[in-house]
Amino acid sequence: MTPLVPADYLDIFDPLRAGADLRARVLSVTPETGGATTITLRPGRSWRGHRPGQYIRIGVDVDGVRRWRAYSLTQRTASADGTLSITVRTLPGGLVSNHVREGLAVGSMVMLDQAAGDFVQPATVPDKVLFVTAGSGITPVIGMLRNHDFPDAVLVHSAPTAADMLFHDELAALQAEGRLHLVTRFTSEEGILPAERIGDVVPDWQQREAWVCGPVGLLDDAEAHWESAGLAELLHTERFRPVVAATGEGGLVTFTRTDLVIDTAGDRPLLDSGEDAGVLMPSGCRMGICFNCVSPLTSGSVRDLRTGELTTAEPEDPVMVQTCVSAAAGPCSIDL
Repeated sequence: MTPLVPADYLDIFDPLRAGADLRARVLSVTPETGGATTITLRPGRSWRGHRPGQYIRIGVDVDGVRRWRAYSLTQRTASADGTLSITVRTLPGGLVSNHVREGLAVGSMVMLDQAAGDFVQPATVPDKVLFVTAGSGITPVIGMLRNHDFPDAVLVHSAPTAADMLFHDELAALQAEGRLHLVTRFTSEEGILPAERIGDVVPDWQQREAWVCGPVGLLDDAEAHWESAGLAELLHTERFRPVVAATGEGGLVTFTRTDLVIDTAGDRPLLDSGEDAGVLMPSGCRMGICFNCVSPLTSGSVRDLRTGELTTAEPEDPVMVQTCVSAAAGPCSIDL
């Protein structure tokens, strides 16, 4: 047992006070279309605000383990009541997304990080913008649309069906008001629109600054297409996972503090494998940026999923590795 300190008692009576660990109180949990849920939060007094398009990480306790996930902020930055909102798509088998929908009670507290991310509008809004989104990739863009009146904005959004499309009525209303040109693509009927055919629906796409958010395949294809057109400087993309460039054979991972041994694949981050096995893993951005997940590799080798580079440690010479972008490359041990 760790002795309580005065801050622990203050947390009971005023968990949102300035100077406390940043938290937020859940004000509402609202089901949306397509299995999504909108959560309204009141952040603690240490909250520093955000720019449209940025995301936050929330920490929730699921089965006794704190899980952190990143979600885009969707409400106006100048919200009169100082609240935040995120919209979470429920994923099959998703520990956090299912907990948010089924187990997050109004009045409960979640841990919170300050807003982050560069997927934002510049200080001067461009004359012509293009948004290309798919699925829950619409969430950072709805945050931008709720905060800006764009002179000329086009949104190309893909969803399996109209019933699965988030914010459908709101986006249709923006189009009716002349504030947005909306192009929908329902993939169960029409198939996926390849990035190289964006000109079929937006003829002047090369004249527009573009923001693209969605599945990895969409982002990879968009980056390749804009690069081939010599327009990479006009493209902004949002990723919540690292680009996997190389994988290996995987192997047995030993978590030395608990003597837990698991068999992991060579394309699976140690962070994900450890969390699934119930190991309390430090984490942060989950894409190799913040270094909050760094942990000691005490033996064996791991492979950086972004570069393919191998890192090897010996018991007498442990090495710190980022578990969110490292996978087992044969048997290895982590001091967790």
